[in-house]
Amino acid sequence: MTRNAAERLLCAAKSSEIEQLSRLAETCAVVGDISRFVHALQRERGSSCIYLASGGDRFAGQRQKRIQDCLDAEESLRQRLENWTQPEAKQDNRYVADARLLHRVAAVWHGFDALPSIRDDIGVQRVSADDAMRLFNRLISNLLSVIFEAADTASDADVTRALVCLFHFIQGKELAGQERACGAFGFTLGEFDAAHRDSMRQLIDAQRRCLDTFVEFASLDTLTRWQEELERPVHADILRLRELACQNATLPADLESPGEQWYAIATLRVDAMQGLEERLIEELHATCRDKIATAKREARDSTGLLANLHSELWSATPSLLQDSSENPVASQLEGITANAMDSRFSRSLIDLVQTQSARLQSISDELESTRKTLRERKLIERAKGLLMTHQKLSEEQAYRLLRKTAMDQSKPLASVAQSVIDLADMLSRHDV
Repeated sequence: MTRNAAERLLCAAKSSEIEQLSRLAETCAVVGDISRFVHALQRERGSSCIYLASGGDRFAGQRQKRIQDCLDAEESLRQRLENWTQPEAKQDNRYVADARLLHRVAAVWHGFDALPSIRDDIGVQRVSADDAMRLFNRLISNLLSVIFEAADTASDADVTRALVCLFHFIQGKELAGQERACGAFGFTLGEFDAAHRDSMRQLIDAQRRCLDTFVEFASLDTLTRWQEELERPVHADILRLRELACQNATLPADLESPGEQWYAIATLRVDAMQGLEERLIEELHATCRDKIATAKREARDSTGLLANLHSELWSATPSLLQDSSENPVASQLEGITANAMDSRFSRSLIDLVQTQSARLQSISDELESTRKTLRERKLIERAKGLLMTHQKLSEEQAYRLLRKTAMDQSKPLASVAQSVIDLADMLSRHDV
């Protein structure tokens, strides 16, 4: 059966939608592999810190096992990203990722290539535990930025929400992994100096902020599982050891192998979070699959697509039907407008237009709200980095300064962050 022009256009629109969703699904598949690689890196980072803090006496075997786990996870991710390493190669005549994502992936690939030498330096104890942690943190940060960009550029509201939820949970788990490594270093040494106590406090506070955002975007099922996780005894053990690490006092002498004890308990917590993270990834994949299946089903039903024209909104309510007294041209058409308004069909059409307009506006507002959250977070993180660099502040001190300034000036935190960025840019241009 030959399709008319309207049906062909509608089918073409559905094909375009399916293509966009398929590309988004591919990006989400990469996100899953990134999650697993980050988890492997987190475990290698923790065992490396204990190995270095103990002068090579502890965790040598565990570290080698973690390295092999990382190599396996890295290979899976490399295979997934192979198409992305050749931007000139196209898939179905379209790029598999946009420019910003490709830029982030380039930074990740650079980190892959640097890992062997980092491991060699750790093996011969050529670097300190703190330096090793910073090197691992940098690579993990680049990996997480790929997820951030995926969330920031996603075109579907439901997929965006799932990505935002996943990103903040993974970031919260990464901070928990950094806390594990920092704690392992202090407990293995048998004491926490002021710098490491401050780091522990900052990491704990940053985790809370990330997980609060995760809770805002999580589904009801996810929230239930997260609450069940928080009630496990391991979290009470974490709180007890945190208090010892953050107090301005020497650790109790009767602690038995406190470094390994902390690492084991913190690992139980991080591994449990990884379990929930896998569920979030599956939710993300399921959302993509459902969206694609629905679009394909609709594409096969060209008659149904054509019928939906009567209930779809293609534009806002025509201006011809609004404020005619203030528009000379519209004024001349008042009779036509009045006749059109008297038509029962036209009144029904206008009602449908207004209903659909409200629905589409609601979806648009929801997507924009999610992206606004991401943009504001970017501004705040960048402003914190500038304050840390130029004012020699810690991350927590920079955040508190931004928050206090916002309260004193009765301005949104993102607005104050933007002012800091603008000032830094102005000073930078002046220096040039």
